[in-house]
Amino acid sequence: MIAELGHYALVLALGLALVQAVVPIYGARQNDHILMSIAGAAAVTQFLFVALAFGALVACYVTSDFSVANVFENSHSAKPLIYKITGVWGNHEGSMLLWVLILSVFGALVALFGSNLPAKLKANVLAVQSWVAFAFYLFILTTSNPFVRMSPAPLEGRDLNPILQDPGLDVSHRRHRDGVVLGLLHARLGRLVVLGPG
Repeated sequence: MIAELGHYALVLALGLALVQAVVPIYGARQNDHILMSIAGAAAVTQFLFVALAFGALVACYVTSDFSVANVFENSHSAKPLIYKITGVWGNHEGSMLLWVLILSVFGALVALFGSNLPAKLKANVLAVQSWVAFAFYLFILTTSNPFVRMSPAPLEGRDLNPILQDPGLDVSHRRHRDGVVLGLLHARLGRLVVLGPG
């Protein structure tokens, strides 16, 4: 049930991303402030759905739900809690979900704290950001879905790659990688603000 909740939250985020990508740009072209204001609400709601999806995947890992293929391939019931949690993004599917979570955080931050931006610029920035998010959601749902179920469910998981089970990697490598991801997204958001109305 938790995996399905995460999957459907991601599907709803995909739909919201499409609305956020199309409606505000049309509103900016028509100078319609009501249509432009949809971008902010859609960005915040999109973040909530992606956070729900990521939380559902974390819950699947923590509870060792091996009926989820991603958990089976990257976790084990005897693994310490820190490795279960960090194992969520220690694989392709989970790291893609983390990427869209961070992307949606930046979109929600612009929506919530970007009141100093002109309405057209804000609508264009959030719409272009949402096109990127839409592409990632579509990729995740069609080729890298972290919520795919296995039937019958195995009793035990395969475990995380032993190279990734080093405490030094948990602290330094993952923090470095996450810092790089945050930096790239932050820089991309800055470019959107500069190039948004173009």
